[in-house]
Amino acid sequence: MPGMLRRAMVYLGLVDDDYDDYELSYEEQTPAAQPRPAARAYGPEPSFDPAPTSSIRTLPRDSPAPHEGVTPMSSITPRPSVVRAVPQAQSAKVHVIAPAQFPDAKEIGDRLRGSQPVIVNLQAADRELERRMIDFCSGAAYVLGGSMDKVADHVFLLTPTNVEVSAEEKRRLQERGLYRT
Repeated sequence: MPGMLRRAMVYLGLVDDDYDDYELSYEEQTPAAQPRPAARAYGPEPSFDPAPTSSIRTLPRDSPAPHEGVTPMSSITPRPSVVRAVPQAQSAKVHVIAPAQFPDAKEIGDRLRGSQPVIVNLQAADRELERRMIDFCSGAAYVLGGSMDKVADHVFLLTPTNVEVSAEEKRRLQERGLYRT
């Protein structure tokens, strides 16, 4: 530390820079470089495997040649892979709601959170309610990782993640005028 303080004082011009006064403290001393061993003039260099966990391995030189009936690949065992099941999309019955006021949005959010698709029919709603419900529904679908699709004029289908509306359910909704293809 005294050397550091001295250098700061020299930098600020508070003391003269006397080279004779400098002595390296224990922390400032650098270790001497280790001498490198002389290179061997005979034989091949020893091999270095930078990644011992890689899937590529070198074969020993005393293994049989490929033309002798044994391939070098036969001694390598493949690494076991991790198998995970992919969740299949559920098929659920769609809940239809025609909100008359904004507090009806709670029911939409509860159904989505329970992994049930919801049709929101805003055909009879006034313009202000329709705007607020669309904002709420798009936010709820986004937060839950689902989707929001316009399926008819002023009618929206909210689908939670991992849920798929079956073709039969789509036909039923189409008969009611709530789904257009």
